[in-house]
Amino acid sequence: MIEVKQSPLSDGEFNRGVFAKQDIPQGTLFHEAPVIPYPNEQHEHIEKTLLADYAFNYGANHSALLLGYGMLFNHSYEPNTYYELNFDQHTVDFYAYKDIKAGEELLINYNGEVDNDDPLWFNEDQDEDEEEDEDEQQEVNGK
Repeated sequence: MIEVKQSPLSDGEFNRGVFAKQDIPQGTLFHEAPVIPYPNEQHEHIEKTLLADYAFNYGANHSALLLGYGMLFNHSYEPNTYYELNFDQHTVDFYAYKDIKAGEELLINYNGEVDNDDPLWFNEDQDEDEEEDEDEQQEVNGK
């Protein structure tokens, strides 16, 4: 039902994303990604690695790495896919938020909720740098 292919949206080293191999109707559960949970206190070790960009919050006290295609979905503030934590099965379950056509890239909102438009953690440093540049430019211009 889904496959990993090169994505035009990704600017990472591998430029991958998850795509629909067939039409997926709204509400369809199309992927159950098993999780490897770990206590939040251990996340400081993960943050020293590339895996930090792929970890999910997994309840109040844990983070998790996802198996399957779970860590390969790209972000959109207008996603066609959403996910739910399934603590009973220790999976993150991915559903079609709307009808998805074959060949379409499956996108999630990294903030966890479909309509959450908060800045993403990996853009916070970039946003701060842009604000500093704007402040410096205003100082140069005497504003």
